[in-house]
Amino acid sequence: MHDMTLRQIEVIRAVMLTGTISGAAGLLNVSAPGISRLVKHTEETLGIRLFERKAGVFIPSVEASRVFDQVGEIYRQVESLNAAVSSLKCGEDVRLSFATAPSIAQFIAARVLQNVRGVYGDLFVDMNVLKIEETVDYLLLERGEFVIMSSPVENAAIDNEEIAEGRLVAIMPEGHRLSKNKNISALDLAKEPVIGVDPNDPYGALLAKPFLEAGIEINHAMRGRFAQTVVSLVRHGLGVAVIDEFSVAEVYMPGLVRRPLVHDIPIKSYVARKKGRVLSRFAEDTIGHFQRQLERAVKDGPWYRS
Repeated sequence: MHDMTLRQIEVIRAVMLTGTISGAAGLLNVSAPGISRLVKHTEETLGIRLFERKAGVFIPSVEASRVFDQVGEIYRQVESLNAAVSSLKCGEDVRLSFATAPSIAQFIAARVLQNVRGVYGDLFVDMNVLKIEETVDYLLLERGEFVIMSSPVENAAIDNEEIAEGRLVAIMPEGHRLSKNKNISALDLAKEPVIGVDPNDPYGALLAKPFLEAGIEINHAMRGRFAQTVVSLVRHGLGVAVIDEFSVAEVYMPGLVRRPLVHDIPIKSYVARKKGRVLSRFAEDTIGHFQRQLERAVKDGPWYRS
């Protein structure tokens, strides 16, 4: 007894569904004689009668009922497979977990997720906001696929890839005397209450660079742990600050004025991932969207020069 081929199974099912050779031919978009020959050949090679012929109608034979049961089961499994593939394409029943630095989470990440959900409408997204010291456990314990940070993660088991470079900018409350200046220096800021992040923190150290390069000892009037906190404190009139441009990359920010610094201090963005880990298609696409949105924020940077 010969094994049945997938083509034979397909033809037998088509005849079973339509009851006629012509109907099966139309269903499969092939010629009727070809269907007739294949049915006859299948019955001969299997040594069993699959159909009773009555007035031109093909009726499944009683002795072949188990064959037809299995054919039906095969097609149900194929349909389940196709449904699973379709769900995977749109992100249904799939989870994407990643994290970003606080400076990127507020505006850039939201734009990225708008784009991602536009393509994968059913994708479940779990986005965390992490400090750099929290990223090693997050990645090595595989709580998420990747992290977007403003500093590379120093660990031999983690790969870092630079994806964008922006600049530090000065921010102040609306109506502040410095808002009349086209460019702001560290000396200008040092004459005001300065709000910042602990310089012992890698991000805080970046924000302190303009002062250090100008030879000015920075004395914070207030400190916050996250970029969003610093921005909020400035917006409420509690002082001025240096911040990365990604943290204020929004067209309209009422109560806040952004100005370029005299000091050209770059701030880079990195994607960090566990070494050797293969990322999902959703993760790779999301990283691509992050890169494009970060580059767009840099390109649109002149908004803070107005």
